Parts: sequence; structure tokens; C-alpha cells
Amino acid sequence: MSNTVIRVENVSKQYQLGKIGTGSFSHDINRWLHRVRGKEDPYIKVGETNDRTTKGSSDFVWSLRDVSFDVQKGEALGIMGRNGAGKSTLLKILSRTTSPTLGKISIKGRVASLLEVGTGFHPELTGRENIFLNGAILGMTKKEILRKFDEIVDFAGVERYIDTPVKRYSSGMYVRLAFGVAAHLEPEILIVDEVLAVGDLEFQRKALGKMEQVSEGEGRTVLFVSHNLDSLARLCKKGVLLDQGKLLYSGSISEALNRYTLVKQTEEFYINNDSNPEKDVFIREITLLDKGGNRKNTFFHDEEIVVKLNLVLNRNVEEYSIFLMVLDKTKSRVFPTEHKLKSAVDTYELVINPNFLVRGSYSLHVIIHKPRKVQIDVAEDVCGFEIVDNNSPLNIHNKYDYGNVFGNCYWK
Repeated sequence: MSNTVIRVENVSKQYQLGKIGTGSFSHDINRWLHRVRGKEDPYIKVGETNDRTTKGSSDFVWSLRDVSFDVQKGEALGIMGRNGAGKSTLLKILSRTTSPTLGKISIKGRVASLLEVGTGFHPELTGRENIFLNGAILGMTKKEILRKFDEIVDFAGVERYIDTPVKRYSSGMYVRLAFGVAAHLEPEILIVDEVLAVGDLEFQRKALGKMEQVSEGEGRTVLFVSHNLDSLARLCKKGVLLDQGKLLYSGSISEALNRYTLVKQTEEFYINNDSNPEKDVFIREITLLDKGGNRKNTFFHDEEIVVKLNLVLNRNVEEYSIFLMVLDKTKSRVFPTEHKLKSAVDTYELVINPNFLVRGSYSLHVIIHKPRKVQIDVAEDVCGFEIVDNNSPLNIHNKYDYGNVFGNCYWK
């Protein structure tokens, strides 16, 4: 017997801009006439890629286009992509909130989904009543819900407010209870969108731990959308990468994350278009690259980082040096490095070795100066970048802050 619990086959979803539903009455009549004649939808052949940064000529856009993949029982699948890639649309189709325009999905088992704050909750009902309502929707008996009730309330930490209408809950309380219900009422498939980011750090740790337990310990299937690459790397074994509604990759989570960091091109680079002939030398551009020369701002902890600096030389530079500091998320200095300039050389590369920076957010502070005499050009707090822990020995500590660098030392 096949272990496939979700099968997505050539799924596409088309929307009409500026309209509610399918569009106008004339469009509906046109669709009906084509359908009774045995012809395909006349609007399927039109439509553009869902690129929000450009103005198109068509009123129809494809939020998803020909997406196919399978999910096996007990797998934790990470779904990733930039904003507008089609992630939420895909989850809504899998949750049967909406239907695909083309293609089909097959799902075996009960599905619990948490796509936005308060999914499936009635604002006028109390927390207690909403727990029983959601359980009933999932097909559970009152006895089964009662067995899990105390565990849900304890996990959500809302015992004091359990008999208060949820419309009076904060967004954090709302999502804690909603996730507690979705995760504890034993669905075969749990679908969670980026909504967990609403919760505080403690709750995010608990939620991630619960999803690990659901997937690995209880053998249930989890679909997880997040922009937190550390969480995806920790929880998931498989990954799906979407870009502008198209499936770019489906396979191992490490390769999906690697490809995502390439797709996630950044504008977090420094460029100075203000040429200044009065300065002997100044910084024209600073760019972050991977080992293959691809510009990006998200790296794995075991990946080489190349900082490329392009300078403009107006006069002799033998007395000058580049002084570069890496800053952490608090803008504290992680480490400095300095390099003396050479005449007629306007491009320099600094290589930050793999397994040096731990996960977190960083930026650069670059100075061109005559040491102990004068600063001639400064690029302050530029080129923000992220380090993702690709399963280092310290990754077991989850979100705890364990510094900025891996110690180059040994135990004996």
C-alpha cells in the first residue's frame, strides 16, 4: 500500500485582478457556454506570471502554475519562497479553503490547518467552545476532545481566559490556542503557515517542538511554511521551493534551502554613485557573494562568504588601508580585519571561512583610512546578511543565543 498521503498533480490557480469571484457576469456566461460545448475555459489561455513588481497587460494572473509533488506519511515538508511565490495559495488549496483552477489534489486523512490568526474560530464563542467546535469539525467525539482538553489549555497558556470570548484575546493568545487545537486534536495532516511568527519566542520554540513530536514521534504529516530558514532546516527533511507560482524544486530540505538562498537575491548591497574627485580613493560598491560568485545575503554556517569591494582610485593609495568590521544584530563588533591598499588595484575580496559565524543577522562596517591619521571614506552598517545553521552540533539549542562565532578550540 502506498504511503503517499498528499498528491498534487499539475495544480494551477488563476485570479482576476480587481474582481471578486470569477469576474463579471459576462465572463461567467462565457465560461458556462464553453463548458456545455465541451470546450476548455476561454480564460485559461490568458494570464500572466504573478510578478507584483511589474505592471502587466492582463487582468488575469497565475498564482500557481503546473505545480506537482507528493508527500509521504510522517514527512515534515517545508514550503518556501519569497512573498508572492504562491505558498499561501497552495496551502489554501490543500486545506480546501479554495479549489484549483486546473489540476487536482488527493489527500488521505483528516487535515488541521492554521493559515492565519484565528483560523476556524468563531469570535463570539469562548476558548472552551471553540476547542469543541474545532474538534467536531475534525470529526472527533466529545470524549476524545475532553481527553485532550487540559493538554491544549496548558500548551496555550490561556487557562484564565478559557471561558472568555476569543474576540477579546490578543493576537498572541489567539494563535497560541489555535495552534494548540490544531496540533493536539490528532489530525493525520497538520498544515501551518507563517502565522506562528505572531507568537513570542517561547511559544515559537514550543510550537516547533510540538511539530517535531507530531512528525517524528507520532508519525503524522506536517506541512510548514516559514521564512525562518533555521526552523525549516531543523524541522523538515523535505522541501518545496516556489517562485512566482512555479515549482522550482522538490526534494531534500538542504538542497531546497540552498536554492532558495540563490533565488532570494538581495538589494542589501552597498553602491555609491556619487563620484568624488576630491578624494584620493573611495568605495564604489560592496557585494556579498558565495563561492560560485552568486550574489546573495543568506548563507549556511558551513558556507564560504566572499565580500567583494570595488574602489575608485583618483590618486596614489599606498598610504591607505581597508578596515572592515562585521557587526552582529545588536550592531556590536564581532571581528575586525585590515588590508593595505596597492596602487592600480581597485578590487579586493575578503573570504570569511566556513564554520566561523554562527546563525544570526550581521552587517558590515567598512572604512578607507590612513591608520591613526584620517578616515577618507566610510560605509556604515551596510550589506545586511543572514547565517543559517545547517545542522551544526550547536543547533540542538534551537533559538538560544550562543554567541557569534564557533570557537576554534578543542577539548581534551
